[in-house]
Amino acid sequence: MFTKIAREKSAPYWEGSFTHPFVAGLQEGTLSDEAFRYYLIQDGYYLEHFSKLHRLIAEQVEDEEVKEMLLTGSNHLKEGEMSIREDFFTELGITDEEIANTDIAPTAYHYVSHMYRQLIDGTSNSAVAGLLPCAWLYQEIGTELIKTGSPHQLYQRWIETYSGEESKEEVAHQCALLNRLYEESDKEEQEKMIEAFYVSAQMEYLFWEMAYTHQKWPEGEKDAVSNY
Repeated sequence: MFTKIAREKSAPYWEGSFTHPFVAGLQEGTLSDEAFRYYLIQDGYYLEHFSKLHRLIAEQVEDEEVKEMLLTGSNHLKEGEMSIREDFFTELGITDEEIANTDIAPTAYHYVSHMYRQLIDGTSNSAVAGLLPCAWLYQEIGTELIKTGSPHQLYQRWIETYSGEESKEEVAHQCALLNRLYEESDKEEQEKMIEAFYVSAQMEYLFWEMAYTHQKWPEGEKDAVSNY
């Protein structure tokens, strides 16, 4: 089964996300405002492309159930998660000017690039597989952190975004679809699906690290990546 194999291969990064100082700081309320602010700006870049990727992949797939899942996911991102991020931006006073003047960090850039690469070097199935870690990991983290909550009002709202029953049902549906696609694929495509998931799981862990350390490009390369 795809989800079992992919999770086992990604275990060090997957399990590491739950204990990363960024995630622990969300729960304890001790995460610095600067780290959360930097995370939100980088995540804004990520989510814009994540939503776009859902639509682009939907154009490639022939399976109607998968296509519907992708288009629904894109709509939910625009209506839900991205609008919540905009609320956070407003509450923290993050302006368009600040966003424009903040370079996209290497990890955010490479994560998005990895998912786009599946549209060229991968298959539609590996492209779908590369999307799954984001929703699945966040849902599991939200479910775990909500048990105790956070004393920080803003971080508590972030946790609540991913701990609801709707999020759990959407992830279960995605997992079921990928398990089916995996069974219907030949060995070569199966390997591409596992690899796409694995790299995305790595990038999820590194995304926390990126925000926590305020990751920057090496000197001389900081202007190499456009913000959007």
